[in-house]
Amino acid sequence: MASRVADFGHDARAHQPARLAYPQHLHPGRGGTGSRLVFVAGQEPEDTEGRLVGPGDLAVQARQVFANLGRALTAAGAVPDEVARITIYVVDYNRDEHLPVIEEARVSLFGDHKPADSLIGVDRLSPGYLIEVEAIAVTGG
Repeated sequence: MASRVADFGHDARAHQPARLAYPQHLHPGRGGTGSRLVFVAGQEPEDTEGRLVGPGDLAVQARQVFANLGRALTAAGAVPDEVARITIYVVDYNRDEHLPVIEEARVSLFGDHKPADSLIGVDRLSPGYLIEVEAIAVTGG
């Protein structure tokens, strides 16, 4: 069977192999031929003063890390629609409980744009930190 391919402009494409299930939470893989890669290191749930926000509250922390990611992208000259991949680290990840919370925070930054992602459960991050997000963007110049 052939792959389904969606064109996202800027020479980026999403590929959905025909034999791979397409659950609602899946974000197709992307490749790009942009002229510049932007690597954003893990964004933590900290305010602009470096203080942890929302101790024990994944929803608050998720909103903060995606807001921080948006600021980091802007500082690097990139925009959310140029993000090709994100990696999300979550302490004691439980899909049914955590995925909807994370997805709501993700949509606040990306809207309908769905970069390829990996969501990885970890034993711990810094004390009190429940989530961290890193990204790779492909910019047009």
